[in-house]
Amino acid sequence: MNQIEELQKMIDEHENIVFFGGAGVSTESGIPDFRSTDGLYHQEYDYPPETILSHTFFQREPKEFFRFYRNKMLELDAKPNPAHCKLAQLEQVGKVKAVITQNIDGLHQLAGSKEVYELHGSVHRNYCMKCGKFYDARYMKEAPGDIPKCSCGGIIKPDVVLYEEALDQETIRKSIAALSKADMVIVGGTSLVVYPAAGLLDYFNGEDLVLINKSATSRDRSAKLLIKMPIGEVFSQIRTGV
Repeated sequence: MNQIEELQKMIDEHENIVFFGGAGVSTESGIPDFRSTDGLYHQEYDYPPETILSHTFFQREPKEFFRFYRNKMLELDAKPNPAHCKLAQLEQVGKVKAVITQNIDGLHQLAGSKEVYELHGSVHRNYCMKCGKFYDARYMKEAPGDIPKCSCGGIIKPDVVLYEEALDQETIRKSIAALSKADMVIVGGTSLVVYPAAGLLDYFNGEDLVLINKSATSRDRSAKLLIKMPIGEVFSQIRTGV
């Protein structure tokens, strides 16, 4: 039995699957990740991404923050790939109960997934820091001037968790509840180095942990199944019954 057949068998046998994903899920949709050789960390910029995407930098250098954010983080024409689509179908047939994602691109929802917990927020939600008015991602991309401003004059901040900021407690609560009840967890497209997000996997009590990632992770030894292939390529071969 090859690895794809083994994964198919495990999916067929389980009824409470949680998917935990990272940047690698969206790279096949053309969105660069942070740590791969062609990701954001290897591109030339005035400051390293971790500095630019911090709360301190946002407050101190909003003009430079938004120059990077608009150029690198707002990939609004990206489309869901086979991984996003197959996960949505697996939810539709009652297999996948939740998608927990570190991504901020909204592609899981675009593919049709309903129960999505966005640990690091979303580029599609943006709020004025002065009056709280909502703005979508397209406005953030195309707003005039160097800094997106509200009609009231306030700066609009993306609802994205920056470095130095805490994760949303309600999102964490839902993620922990889903992981603790799951009988199978599929981890995909993440190197599991970003905390506290990666630490949430400690709440999984089941035996069937599947890891799909091109590079090694800290959880490889505890995985029942380890697949080192692009995640879209893997999921394109999975049958859902839809």
